[in-house]
Amino acid sequence: MRLALAGDTMLGRSVAQQLGRRPPQSLVEPELVEIVRDADLFLLNLECCISERGEPAPKRFTFRAPPVAVDTLLHLGVRCVSLANNHAFDYGPQALLDTLEHLRAGGIAWVGAGTNLEEARAPAIVEGIRIVAFVDHAHETAAGADRPGIAHADLERGVPDWLLDGARGALVMPHWGPNMVAEPRPYVRAAAQELREAGATLVAGHSAHVFHGVEGNALYDLGDFLDDYAVDRELRNDLGLLFLVELEHDRLRRIEAVPLRLDFCHTRLARGDDAAWVRRRFRDACAALGTEVREENERLVVGPIIDL
Repeated sequence: MRLALAGDTMLGRSVAQQLGRRPPQSLVEPELVEIVRDADLFLLNLECCISERGEPAPKRFTFRAPPVAVDTLLHLGVRCVSLANNHAFDYGPQALLDTLEHLRAGGIAWVGAGTNLEEARAPAIVEGIRIVAFVDHAHETAAGADRPGIAHADLERGVPDWLLDGARGALVMPHWGPNMVAEPRPYVRAAAQELREAGATLVAGHSAHVFHGVEGNALYDLGDFLDDYAVDRELRNDLGLLFLVELEHDRLRRIEAVPLRLDFCHTRLARGDDAAWVRRRFRDACAALGTEVREENERLVVGPIIDL
């Protein structure tokens, strides 16, 4: 089983404006689309709601995509999205429920949110892969017993039992840690270790808006995949990675990473100096975690990985 994994994908604000002017298929370079569609399963973190209703939350950034955004996801071959993040609830419960309906109509599974707490914490099973998602901040948007919302876990108090129980044999997608940091916080690494010991097949995180290194079966941060964000010239959140992961009988066998360039509301493969920067940054980030990276055919390969 070959998975394609992308991080924060924001289809609201200026991206939403572009969707009103351009075909939904135009947001990602065709060569990159070929790569993600070649995977058996493509998953990403959808960091917005999809709705035409609701009122913006009283916060600095709120992201809402129009229904046509689903066509972009379908064009990419996305089979499942995580909604466990701090923007899926930006326009309130009605917009979240609209998001679920739009995804359902498009045949796209979701995880990490629901009409109540039980649904928000429930795994999605796609192509035989069990997927669990949660967010460690935005506690005010947490689902309740009879309230729509997000699957929330306060990791600074430790990984809760419901999450440890759900992690066994699963791909776990956490939205964790602060924005715009170059490496995972100690409590994030500790949580990854707990999830690994609980039997998680793979941990693929996001939230920082920049990619982090790999340690064991933990991809601490996938970085961003598509957005309209301002660029930090040091952290270079306009340069990212698409991760390609091979699983065999619920075991992690191989991790590849493909360098990306995130232009304003458009994503393409990184080339030249941009790709060189990504390769250098990823090797250094992995080395700091004791992980080796090599290059094969202009891709970055982590490993070897043997029966983690």
